[in-house]
Amino acid sequence: MKTLIVALGFLTRLPMPRVAAGEADFARAIRLYPVAGLVIGVMVAGAGWLGARIDPWAGALVALAAWVWATGALHLDGLADLSDGLGAAHGDRARLLSVMADPHIGSFGVVALVMQLLAKLVLLHHGPIGGWAMIALIPAAARTGPLLWARFLPPLRPGGLGAMVARAVRPGDMIGWTLAVLALGLVFPPLAAAPFIILALTWWFRRKLGGVTGDVHGAGIELTETALLIGAALYALP
Repeated sequence: MKTLIVALGFLTRLPMPRVAAGEADFARAIRLYPVAGLVIGVMVAGAGWLGARIDPWAGALVALAAWVWATGALHLDGLADLSDGLGAAHGDRARLLSVMADPHIGSFGVVALVMQLLAKLVLLHHGPIGGWAMIALIPAAARTGPLLWARFLPPLRPGGLGAMVARAVRPGDMIGWTLAVLALGLVFPPLAAAPFIILALTWWFRRKLGGVTGDVHGAGIELTETALLIGAALYALP
């Protein structure tokens, strides 16, 4: 229960009971990120369903607002930081990390945020096969990604929490959550693409960045969510 509280407290804006937690607890919390994702997904789907009683675009907008609020824009911040870093680094890894650590947002980050929010808005309006039930599962499927990235990619800032998270991820965690997502894909086929999207991002992060940071985890979650929404939209085509 403590681990779940830490996971929900870190990944969502939901009020959680105060618990004494150290770096080791935050590291272990990664095992329950998909559960936190499911909580986020239920909030998004519930808000979208209510908004859609008025109008499909209202449903998409309310769902998107709930998505941003529920996560506190945590992962969007990571996407913006990664975009700024990639845009300014020109292959220099030291500069990449320096730009990503800068609290100010640059033009690359602004463009990435606008495009990401517009993409989610349009795709939520499109409505996948399975409707809001499938939307509820997408954040959960996307949050299986950090387990693989933490395990198979070195932290770009060695030591500290990043290294502890990598040790906290057990093979059974990765296998179990991956099988769970594939099983859900039997009911909602687009979800079965999640492990392959995550593996593709793993390869890209290694090739382009050489490892991961907290911002990279956030960006990866956002990219996985959007890719799943695109897959759902394509699957819904006649």
